[in-house]
Amino acid sequence: MPRHFIRIRDLGSDARTLLVRAGEIKKSRFRSELLRGKTIVLLFEKASTRTRLSFEVGIRRLGGQCIFMTPLESQLGRSEPLEDTARVIGRYNDGIVVRTFSEEKVRKLAEYSGVPVINALTDQGHPCQVLSDVFTMYERRPDLEKVKVAWVGDGNNMANSFIEAALVFGFTLVLACPHGYGPDPSLLSEVQAAGAAVTLTDSPREAVAGAHFVNTDVWASMGQEAEQKAREHAFQGFFVDDALMSAAAPGALFMHCLPAHKGEEVSFDVFEGPASIVFDQAENRLHMQMALMEWVFTEETARTQRSISPKSA
Repeated sequence: MPRHFIRIRDLGSDARTLLVRAGEIKKSRFRSELLRGKTIVLLFEKASTRTRLSFEVGIRRLGGQCIFMTPLESQLGRSEPLEDTARVIGRYNDGIVVRTFSEEKVRKLAEYSGVPVINALTDQGHPCQVLSDVFTMYERRPDLEKVKVAWVGDGNNMANSFIEAALVFGFTLVLACPHGYGPDPSLLSEVQAAGAAVTLTDSPREAVAGAHFVNTDVWASMGQEAEQKAREHAFQGFFVDDALMSAAAPGALFMHCLPAHKGEEVSFDVFEGPASIVFDQAENRLHMQMALMEWVFTEETARTQRSISPKSA
């Protein structure tokens, strides 16, 4: 079976190894021929800057080629069943990176395509971004089990993936979300039952108290533009400024997955200030994506070689 990356938990015991490997790739400006002769499809139903660029550049640095497709260039969202589209893509190409709405679509592509599938974002999670964010924290605080992370704002796909990351990497996570805008409650209950140090509050100051990293995101994500006014009202007080950052641990750092609405979820001074590491996060998308593709395709290359090697007598 192909190796897929749909959720952070898919990494299993290799999760820490990927953090180390991303650091090696970053330090050495690594190139390889791992994907030589391979074509990876970027199947994106949602617009992207960092995700698309980091994967396209990463694929090329690993020696491969990529094809970028949107619903306008495919049968996605039209009459053809997704499982049929998946089987065709899998027969032409060697892997799929998909950015879509439902995680169910990602799982169906993985089930039917016959090639590795990487989840580059759904409404339920953003595992590639959060994996890169954990790497960004790891660069500064390798002792992740002693780290406290605060999430301030919408309990969106980013929040969900941070909850899962807290389980996998062992850091403490406190989420402050307005009433009615919390993360996936079943996921929260699941990781808490599994022993993860994850709590939910409606107080940003409580979440940030003593935190080493303070994280936020836009109040209205892509596809929620019609909710903007309602969300502006609901999210009053969920604003990361110097006053809120002062409640964090000394030397605390500010994180944001971008794009940001400066003056809405974060002040200009915090975003542009010395505590901000948002562009380190953005850069690290490339290095972590390369480490992730190594993890996926090294196994896939070995599997393919085993299948075509002559049987011993």
